[in-house]
Amino acid sequence: MNIYIGNLPYSVTDGDLRDKFSEFGQVHSANIISDKFSGRSKGFGFVDMPNDAEAREAIEAMNEKDFKGRTIKVNEARPREQRPSKRDHY
Repeated sequence: MNIYIGNLPYSVTDGDLRDKFSEFGQVHSANIISDKFSGRSKGFGFVDMPNDAEAREAIEAMNEKDFKGRTIKVNEARPREQRPSKRDHY
């Protein structure tokens, strides 16, 4: 299951997310989303956990909890919307 984590402190790393969520089970990947120009964190990320029961436990335990000084939002990630490409406008 892909999990969305929002309102993260900008100092949080992929490794921080992986470490925290691995307390609940196996973590396949953990990624902080960064601005493509500045490289700075956008304050949210995703964790992929292969076991849905462990993922639900992590969501339940972490949502609205303090993580490194901020109250984070944690829920199942929605599928990414398909955005039209710039080429579609010509």
